[in-house]
Amino acid sequence: MTLRIGDTAPDFKADTTSGPIQFHEWLGSSWGVLFSHPKDFTPVCTTELGYMAKLQPEFDKRNVKIIGLSVDPVDSHSKWAADIKETQGHAPTYPMIGDPELKVAKAWGMLPAELAGSSQGRTAADNQTVRNVFVVGPDKKIKLILVYPMTTGRNFDEVLRVIDSLQLTAKHKVATPVNWKNGDDVIIAGSVSDDDAKKQYPNGWKAPKPYIRIVPQPR
Repeated sequence: MTLRIGDTAPDFKADTTSGPIQFHEWLGSSWGVLFSHPKDFTPVCTTELGYMAKLQPEFDKRNVKIIGLSVDPVDSHSKWAADIKETQGHAPTYPMIGDPELKVAKAWGMLPAELAGSSQGRTAADNQTVRNVFVVGPDKKIKLILVYPMTTGRNFDEVLRVIDSLQLTAKHKVATPVNWKNGDDVIIAGSVSDDDAKKQYPNGWKAPKPYIRIVPQPR
């Protein structure tokens, strides 16, 4: 199964470090970030989990729930958390999904559905495609998919920036330009006619080209 932006995020039941969850129920009316890992006790993922723990207050401010996934069992995640705290200064307080039967990884298209067996005996290299970031909206639709190689640590500041854009553009008929960050000017969405734009922006807009209509970020 290949997931695309706009698809409904697959629901699942799973054990986590915070107890059993039903994903859609756990998400509720919040936004969510699910980020996955090919194996516990891997170096790059250790740095990522620690940094996400450090950033959690920023996600909380945006009504975004964080959940991690690794194909190893939950008791292994709990032992890994001690290493993360020791080496990164922050231990995860968000749930970490145990996926030893690979059900979630398969349902979310990170491993082939026909793959046999469990996580036992599999290496990080075997699971290298389980290095994704998914942003899910309160409507349970997938809003962003990022896929990283094992040797490149993920940029979670960028994930926050994208969430700022997603939340803004879900509320207002605008788009955000290259390298946009919260507070910068935005672009009136192409779906908005000039006549309607004049009602929303009576002070007008900057237009280096007719199709690029730049206005201050709406509040």
